[in-house]
Amino acid sequence: MDFSVNSPILFVMVGIVIAFVLAQSVYFLIRAVKRAKEIGIAKEIVNKTISTAAIFTIAPAVAILVGVATLSKSLGIALPWLRLSVVGSLSYESIAANSALEALGLNTATQITDPAAFVTVLSVMTIGIAIGLILVPFCTKKIQGGIKNMEKRDKKWGEIFNNAMFLGMISAFLGYVFCDVSNAFSGDFVGLIPVCVMAVSAVVMAICGLCAMKVKAMKWMNDYALPISLICGMAAAIPITGWLS
Repeated sequence: MDFSVNSPILFVMVGIVIAFVLAQSVYFLIRAVKRAKEIGIAKEIVNKTISTAAIFTIAPAVAILVGVATLSKSLGIALPWLRLSVVGSLSYESIAANSALEALGLNTATQITDPAAFVTVLSVMTIGIAIGLILVPFCTKKIQGGIKNMEKRDKKWGEIFNNAMFLGMISAFLGYVFCDVSNAFSGDFVGLIPVCVMAVSAVVMAICGLCAMKVKAMKWMNDYALPISLICGMAAAIPITGWLS
């Protein structure tokens, strides 16, 4: 039997996992609404929280759909669908998949026909992201306790430490954004695409923030600045890619 990255059995297995995750989401949503009523949270606040959270999922969902379409050329639809729907991160999964494919002498434009290669890419994408699930229950409490103790001793240094951790996380992704910029000196401007897209998103985010602060009628943009900047960045990626490619 020939191996296929779009084998029906893969879709059945992935569908079962995703159905289980969706069932968990519905279960905890119902429990959260009931608990909110028990502790006296106003229904308007609960409804606003739910609607805001739903809006915030639109832009990431569009990005994930684009990621699935991109990775589906080599990995099929089932695997990217699973990895980008459960725990996975678009930025991590795309980097992990590309690194594994390059190590195997393949690329995202070539469909995998070797089951061993498919399992290798699957392992790279899964094991790395699973480390977080293992570390969180063992390390989070100790880290939070240490941060709280630091804030009690010196609130300023506690804030600096929190900001430093956040900036460290952002820097890890910025390295991927800027890694190919130097190719522009040799006439290859493709590496400037993620930089330009990031710049557009940053400008849109700044505009949304200014509008929310300066215009009273536009305070609602505080809740929607992130999805708006993500959508504008993705939209800008199309003409920028055509311009620099």
